[in-house]
Amino acid sequence: MKPLVLIPARGGSKGVPGKNIKLLGGKPLIQYTIEVARKLFKDEIICVSTDDLKIRKTVESLGLSIPFLRPVDLATDTASSEDVALHAIHFYEKNGYNPDVLVLLQPTSPFRTSKHIEEALKLYNPGVDMIVSVKETSANPYYVLFEENPEGFLEKSKQADFTRRQDCPTVWEINGAIYVINISSLKTKKISAFTKIVKTVMDAEHSLDIDTLLDWEFAEFLVNRKVQKDC
Repeated sequence: MKPLVLIPARGGSKGVPGKNIKLLGGKPLIQYTIEVARKLFKDEIICVSTDDLKIRKTVESLGLSIPFLRPVDLATDTASSEDVALHAIHFYEKNGYNPDVLVLLQPTSPFRTSKHIEEALKLYNPGVDMIVSVKETSANPYYVLFEENPEGFLEKSKQADFTRRQDCPTVWEINGAIYVINISSLKTKKISAFTKIVKTVMDAEHSLDIDTLLDWEFAEFLVNRKVQKDC
């Protein structure tokens, strides 16, 4: 396995402005992901893809060099994760490193651990498209999720006759923390077209993905609780 670790961190953020370098527990949010990546991988194959000079300065202050600035067209709200990933892969290939596996770690998941990443890597083999981290969803489509029909009435998203949530099939929700992607698959089709996907399970607390100010406040609560436990 020849991995490339990609940490995508563009400058624009509407839910929590400047969140990738906003201080959480006294350190920039992106630092949590860099630290966990460094426990398993050498700096030479850890790539922070950003368009933002402030993020670049923050990352380089941690001793990790940023080999390129992401092009403007790959830093918009509509830029696809596939294009961002392929841009990074092509950069490394042009510079003599040819990875076959992409380990994508979003900086908005500060509580994933190196053990979680190791568990995902153990599940990977060249016959799969992707290993993806998940949590058990609380919004089960057999029980609490509904869609509006053409007549304007709500119908269950997945039809089934369950009277108790406990009887419903387990449904998994991608938590955004870890993606271990077969680069050959990525070069031939979009991630949405992947069919050979294997899950690696994380608990709800470690799965927190910071997207809104409420998420941020909960992350601060979790960090403060850990500090108090360690005292």
